[in-house]
Order: sequence, then structure tokens, then C-alpha cells
Amino acid sequence: MATQSPRRVLTSQLLFGVLIIAIGVLLLLDTTGMLPTEDLLVYAPSLFVVVGLWALIQSRFRNLVGPVLLIGVAGAWQLVALDYATADEVAQLWPLLLVAFGLSVVLGQMRSRSRVRDTEQTFTSAFAAFGGVEKQNRSKQFTGADLTAIFGGTELDLRDADVTDPPAEINAVAMFGGVEIIVPREWNVQMDVLPILGGASDDRPRREEQHDDIDLVVTGFAAFGGVAVTD
Repeated sequence: MATQSPRRVLTSQLLFGVLIIAIGVLLLLDTTGMLPTEDLLVYAPSLFVVVGLWALIQSRFRNLVGPVLLIGVAGAWQLVALDYATADEVAQLWPLLLVAFGLSVVLGQMRSRSRVRDTEQTFTSAFAAFGGVEKQNRSKQFTGADLTAIFGGTELDLRDADVTDPPAEINAVAMFGGVEIIVPREWNVQMDVLPILGGASDDRPRREEQHDDIDLVVTGFAAFGGVAVTD
């Protein structure tokens, strides 16, 4: 009996990418003189507020610190852009960044290992901004994942997963953060990550015997961050 492919929902990564493209197009139109877009670009910070809100909803409010911090920073930026507040007034609130960072550390220590979100879905999505997200996938028909870390860290544990239709594909984006993918040692992993002042590596010990079929392809890019495959 054929297995139906999972229905893909709008992920935080996809939304973030679409918004970056939209801002880039508006900037290009403005800098080339094709179309004045200054009035629209004023509202660019609100787009990042949308990303933060969607990340909260998608995580069912389990991932709080990062999205809330993103919403706060982008919201303050928007107030300044609309002249509802001055940059000096917003700068006075910078200690809140320390408070948010401290909360992320405290919450990380208070949560036990059970906080790692376990799933058997064939596709995994994880978005971390100014914080950390850990997920474990046990699917026996794993197909891939979207992993994004911005000023934070994302970890995906695949040691109990299997790939029935290889290769599975993971898109990893690390910007001033890190993405770690834990896989079985016997998997043959192909790294196609583009490092931009960052790093991408398969840190597993090399084995004498390795099958030729590729089990997992890791794509994406690392800018001032890193993408690592471990076991």
C-alpha cells in the first residue's frame, strides 16, 4: 500500500526566507530607481514580528524566549521607524536583552531531558532564534528536515530514525548560531552546506567500511556559525 506524502505546513524557515526575498526585491527596486519603495520598507520590521509570532504558534508556545525576543527587538525597531519612539529611548531598554538571555539559560537548566521534543513524523521543522531547540525524530520513514538557528542553536537527533527512500534531505541554516544533526554512525552523509565565514563538518569517526548509497544529504549555509553532523 502506497504511503501518502506528509502535508507540508508553512514553516518558520519558509516564512523567514520569503520575507527576506521580499525585502531584497523592494531594496533592489529602490536602489535601481525602478520603483520608489521607501514607504513600504518602513514597515520591514513588522515582517520580523510576524516571523516571531508564527514561530510561537508553530511551537505551540513551547519555544518562548527566542521568538519573544525577536518580536521585542523587531517591534522596537518598528516604533523607531514610525517615529513613535526615538533610538535613544529604545536603547535605554537594552538590559532587557540580558534579562531575556538569562531567562533562556535558566529555563534551559530547569527543563529536564524530557523537554526534547520527540516525534515520529517523517519531516521535522525547527527554528531557533536567540535560544535553543532540541528535537528527536524516531520515524522509520524519515524524509528530511528544515533546521534554522539564528543567534541560537538547533539540535536534531536521528539515531532512532530510518530512511526507507534514500536519500533524506536536510536544509540547515546557521547564522551566528549552530545546527547539530545526530545520526547513526553507519549512515552515509553527504555535506553540501555552503560556509560563509562559518563551518560545516561531519565529525563522526571514520570507518573502514562504508556503503556507497547516500542516506542523508545536508544542504544550506552557515554564516558566522556552524553546521555539524555527529553520532
